[in-house]
Amino acid sequence: MPEENKWLKWAREIQSLAQTGLAFAPNHYEIERNNRLLGIAAEIVSEYALLDKKKTAKIFMEQPGYATPKIDVRAAVVKNNQLLLVKEITDKKWSTPGGWADVGDMPAEVAIRETKEESGYDVKPIKVIGVFDANRNGRPMEFFHAFKIVFLCKLTGGEARVSNETEDVRFFDFDKLPPLSENRTNEKHISEILAHLKDVTRMTFFE
Repeated sequence: MPEENKWLKWAREIQSLAQTGLAFAPNHYEIERNNRLLGIAAEIVSEYALLDKKKTAKIFMEQPGYATPKIDVRAAVVKNNQLLLVKEITDKKWSTPGGWADVGDMPAEVAIRETKEESGYDVKPIKVIGVFDANRNGRPMEFFHAFKIVFLCKLTGGEARVSNETEDVRFFDFDKLPPLSENRTNEKHISEILAHLKDVTRMTFFE
């Protein structure tokens, strides 16, 4: 059976090679070649994903320097055997609080900040549950390759509050979870969270 979305895998690889090529291009000929490769990657994505080619090319062109994966950090906050989830405005589905790490961030700081911003709660990261390849769950995250770090966090204060990215904040029983925003939080992450709650000596999951 052909690999699903193989075109996106090809486009992402062309884009990353071109981005790195531009970072080290020794002359204007190499700059032209790598810019053209970025254009080809944008054409592939716009053709198959039905996106505007100019906007896609602009996104690709805005990625400077050596191409590396992005980092998505998530907080697994559990209270009374219930998991904290936020409802995303973008797709109306639910995920653990979290988001992209910024340059200069400590990973745990991202979990603390994003949880506060998206849910209103204060937390303290106590353990790394897992480091996941965010693009190998059958649903690629954005255009770019990403790693996902999930922290087990202790609730320390605050109160439920929505944000400009979330429209609801609730704790759910693990066997009664709402529809998940799978690019952000999926069943693999939930399974690992449960496994770590049941076994406090469980080693960090990684791929």
